[in-house]
Amino acid sequence: MLSAILTGLVLGGTYALVAMGLTLQYGVARIMNLAYGDILIAASFGALVLFTGLGINPLLAMVVILPASFALNWVIYAVMLQPLARRSKDRGRLEGDSILATFGLLFVIQGVALVMFGAGFQNYSFMAGPVTLLGTTMQQNRVLAFVLALALGLGLYLLLTRTRFGTVIRAVAANPASAPLVGINVDAVARFAFALGGALAAAGGVVVSMYLTFSATMGVVFTMKALIVVIMGGVGNLMGALAAGLLLGLVETMVSSFIDPGLTLAATYLLFLAVLVIRPQGLFGKAAR
Repeated sequence: MLSAILTGLVLGGTYALVAMGLTLQYGVARIMNLAYGDILIAASFGALVLFTGLGINPLLAMVVILPASFALNWVIYAVMLQPLARRSKDRGRLEGDSILATFGLLFVIQGVALVMFGAGFQNYSFMAGPVTLLGTTMQQNRVLAFVLALALGLGLYLLLTRTRFGTVIRAVAANPASAPLVGINVDAVARFAFALGGALAAAGGVVVSMYLTFSATMGVVFTMKALIVVIMGGVGNLMGALAAGLLLGLVETMVSSFIDPGLTLAATYLLFLAVLVIRPQGLFGKAAR
């Protein structure tokens, strides 16, 4: 039981880290990014290439991959998505346009990955040795993945709640129509939030690559997981994403370990539907008045 709980926390921490980036992109920039998971997988392949080709471990690889993903997502927003945001008269139209645009982007990124790496599953061995934690044995890379997820999540939370710029980001997320009245450049903040969300997706990709196998076509899986966690936790709520991610990881691991691995996906969507029925605004979301 303890081993299953720890494994679930590791998986849930990864889900939470992945979902935090999408929370920023959707909550601040109002972009429903269907290519989010493919950015994550691209970062996983980047970590694989740097480790197997140049001998750079994933922790150092983040120094290269995260800024590169930030810059790439900055360009994607400026070139493709900002024109959509400017011409959209309401949030509903922007969400619809962004879904169509990023759906096409998904296949572009996936196609490039398939050409470069093929459709097979990939992995590499990094800190795969055992470590004893609370009397149970786990792989070192899984423990490291959990620590990284918590550290990055805490760093993002402190950025948004303890800095002036974080206050600006939250102001745009809360009321983009009123933010310009106090001198906030909504376009610039949305572009930064989208790029930062992309960097978090890349961080999740590096973390995933350390202990899971992955392939060029797995991006949609992580996009769906991130969407589920974002909606369960409450759109735009970082603490909600953290709680929902940990809960989802624990539920999936418990079902897989003690009931039937084939029911894992069913348990995921059953939990999702239960939250939607009981608390449509999410676990930490506020009910609309």
